[in-house]
Amino acid sequence: MSLVTLLVAVAANGLVAMFLLPRYAMGHNARFLFRAWWWLDQKAALYGWVIFALALLAWDYFVWKEARPKIKGWFTRKLLTLSLAAGVAPLIPWWVPAGQPPGQFLSMIGRYPGLPAILAWGVVLVVSVLLCIDAESRDYLLGHGRILSVASTAMLLFVLGMTVLGWSLT
Repeated sequence: MSLVTLLVAVAANGLVAMFLLPRYAMGHNARFLFRAWWWLDQKAALYGWVIFALALLAWDYFVWKEARPKIKGWFTRKLLTLSLAAGVAPLIPWWVPAGQPPGQFLSMIGRYPGLPAILAWGVVLVVSVLLCIDAESRDYLLGHGRILSVASTAMLLFVLGMTVLGWSLT
């Protein structure tokens, strides 16, 4: 039920971000609230995968050792570190010889600007699905439901509260 609540909160935020925030943020009397919310949604869509990847790596280091899962931990660690390295690689200056992506990769990214974010979110999604397939690792990952239920309810209340506050300000 907590995952459904989290899905409803993310879907509600996505609908508000697509249909209401651009109109209110670019309006004549736009408030700081709408501009900040829209900016945070855009940045979370582009770079939110980094937080999830780091959280999964930290969870793997601190918690997963106790679980003794059936899924090999080295595989998920390699996927997450590869996605983090790929996300950082374009930020490395051109004069540093190590770690530069090939020219074909950079030209492909130039043609499809949203491709790096989609690939990174896809890697995080694949790792999350691999972890949630096994019931024992899913219980350890989700905190036996307690942490997830509090977080999902708080997120849903935050999105609904911000929407009501935003509508009352307009």
